Amino acid sequence: MRSIALTTAIASFIAAPAAFAQDGGDTASGKRFSVVGSATILQPDSDPLPGARIDADGDVAPTLSATYHVTDNIGVELWGAADKFNHRVRGDGGKIGTVDSQPIALSGQYHFGDADQTFRPFVGLGYHQTNISDEDIATADGSHVGLTSPKGAIGTVGVDMNINPTWFARADARYLHGDADAKLAGQTVERDVRYNPWTVGIGLGARF
Repeated sequence: MRSIALTTAIASFIAAPAAFAQDGGDTASGKRFSVVGSATILQPDSDPLPGARIDADGDVAPTLSATYHVTDNIGVELWGAADKFNHRVRGDGGKIGTVDSQPIALSGQYHFGDADQTFRPFVGLGYHQTNISDEDIATADGSHVGLTSPKGAIGTVGVDMNINPTWFARADARYLHGDADAKLAGQTVERDVRYNPWTVGIGLGARF
């Protein structure tokens, strides 16, 4: 239901032409700040523990980004989840628990083409840290299972569709590389648990 509500809200914004009427004489060039709100799917690595037959489901959550545009083509973006992604952890016998994740990242970006052209693809590379919380995973003796925070490189590809010099729609995909350590009752029992999720987001942005 959360994903449907987010997608519907974004679609309603894009479908309202009166709200995005062309500003006479305005231009996107030279505007140095932009913000984007998106509905984003995050899917963790499909095989976090090779040979253990454990998997984690993806989830949808709202994400926000703020970018300072050094030039019309070069920007620095702060991106992160506005809410937690909840992942159901499954084994051979079905669900064995849940865990939440909430990433934040800082990236440099390059936006291709002129600021006012209709479609503007972009790429980015940066560094992320993902907070892992609310681990609720069943063990035989009832011990708590914890995960450290994955951190590492993040790569981004996307495209903006200019609606007018202020408003634009965005679609993007991101890949976050980073491993976690698994702890049982506070003691590390497994290193380099693969997190490495990818995300796909659809959103609405404004530049100032």
